[in-house]
Amino acid sequence: MSDVLLGEITALIIEGLQLEDITANEIDINAPLFGEGLGLDSIDALEIAVMLDRNYGVKITSENVGNREIFASITSLVEFVSKNRIK
Repeated sequence: MSDVLLGEITALIIEGLQLEDITANEIDINAPLFGEGLGLDSIDALEIAVMLDRNYGVKITSENVGNREIFASITSLVEFVSKNRIK
């Protein structure tokens, strides 16, 4: 996994979702994004999908099989983007 891409996506999530009270160093990249982890919701998932499309050309739609796995953690997002990025 690329440390650069990991840093970019972590920063993108913090800035894009305006998580002002948390820093990249405080985020466990293997923790769940939803529920007990970062506590994100379905609207946040949609916003992340839009940010990843804009920044990396990665398309994630509600029809994607495996969305639950893609959005499981920051690590899984980075792995998905790494394999599927266009930009």
